[in-house]
Amino acid sequence: MSDLNKEAAARVLALPQAPDAIELRHLRSFVAVAEELNFGRAAARLYLSQPALSRQIRGLERLIGCDLLSRSTHRVELTLAGDALLDKARKLLADVDDAVSTARSVGGALSERAARLWKPVADHNHADGDERRLAAEFEALLAKFDPPPEVAIRPVKAGGVPSLRLIPENPRPGAVLHLHGGGFVMGSAYGYRPLAGALAAATETTVVVPDYNLAPEAPFPAAVEDSVQAYLWLLDQGIDPGQVIISGDSSGAGLAVSVLLWIKRHELPLPAGAVLMCPWVDLAYLLPESVPRDPQLVITGRLMRRCVDHYLAGHPLDDPIVNPLGFPEAMAGLPPLLIQAGTGDHLLNQAQDLAERAREQAVEAALELYPVATHGFHLFWPFLPEAMRALEQVADFVRKTT
Repeated sequence: MSDLNKEAAARVLALPQAPDAIELRHLRSFVAVAEELNFGRAAARLYLSQPALSRQIRGLERLIGCDLLSRSTHRVELTLAGDALLDKARKLLADVDDAVSTARSVGGALSERAARLWKPVADHNHADGDERRLAAEFEALLAKFDPPPEVAIRPVKAGGVPSLRLIPENPRPGAVLHLHGGGFVMGSAYGYRPLAGALAAATETTVVVPDYNLAPEAPFPAAVEDSVQAYLWLLDQGIDPGQVIISGDSSGAGLAVSVLLWIKRHELPLPAGAVLMCPWVDLAYLLPESVPRDPQLVITGRLMRRCVDHYLAGHPLDDPIVNPLGFPEAMAGLPPLLIQAGTGDHLLNQAQDLAERAREQAVEAALELYPVATHGFHLFWPFLPEAMRALEQVADFVRKTT
């Protein structure tokens, strides 16, 4: 180093080090409140209670030594100090998230964890006649996670259908009717409390999950009729159909499409929109079957066909309600759709084809793809960043649509 450079370096004072007690959770809380300018929405976004979020913000302000937010009864605003911190905090958090995601991707930790969770279910891919054991394994997978603690869960009879109602703190008007996955032969409202709870917290909206009848004991149209009854019950509660979203994952997403077509066929009021997570809609096998990258991550082949056979029980495939891809003209007039899928999902082509055919019928259909290698990735929201991002997009769709 030259003498001139040494002299310049000597004149530069080092910035004071940030207090060691400042943690990433403090910064995440601050950024969420700064972006939402609302403690309730920020708390739901972070899956925290409002008191816990307020404590973190106050703790950060004490550690920094100045107010970051100006609070009043009706509004939250950034102070000059808060505005100065926001951009740098965002960049810091983005860099940390990128570093962690890169490390996890290289190490394969998230994919391996998903594979371990799916394996007991996927082991039944080639077993015949063991649907009860399969259903039990699926419930055991769902039980690995807990719903967000701030979401209240209440049993309810929705149009005579046993259901669960999941209520976030300070819910917005309206409701989301979520139809669970499970190949029409497994799954339950109870098992889906974690995903439905995350959906309620993210959207700040009450979510109702009907325990619709399952095949083979109750084949088509039992699941559709139960779901329609739950939807009509919501309207009977005084909820405007323009404030209702129907959502579903996997076969539940296919069921959601069937419900929309059933409602349209019977000239009932349509909901504001629908969210279709990793949709399984091709019960007629019109599209070429894709081979999954990792057969342990999904339910495939023979098992899917058995599920469809149990569900349809001989019902003809010339019915658009069970075969929307074969009769795309039936989708004309449907409300906006948000379709989400993983790029490594073996049913990705179904999501893509559904979006394309809906758009051909002038239906507003947004297709969002996430870099994950498993079907039903939303189930893994507690540890999968892509699932959390997908739920945030669902929340944006619900807010804009209802």
